[in-house]
Amino acid sequence: MVQRDMLKRMIELATSALGLVAALAWNSAIIELFKRIFGDVSGIISLFGYAVVVTVIAVLVVNKLQRMERRLAEKEKQTGPPQS
Repeated sequence: MVQRDMLKRMIELATSALGLVAALAWNSAIIELFKRIFGDVSGIISLFGYAVVVTVIAVLVVNKLQRMERRLAEKEKQTGPPQS
């Protein structure tokens, strides 16, 4: 049981780390896209625009994940915890 929990935690950590690396790569790519669209002259404006877009997307994703978690918790209350 301990080994299984440790493996599960290692998978979660590795997934988080790889997600961060992917997010940083996308961050650079999207910043370059904004620079091409808005030009280097309006660098601060494009960075703030980018920050707003990313924030809105992050809020929407977190909100959706929280709703999914609530639905799963409600379902487990009705049927009991999943058997593994």
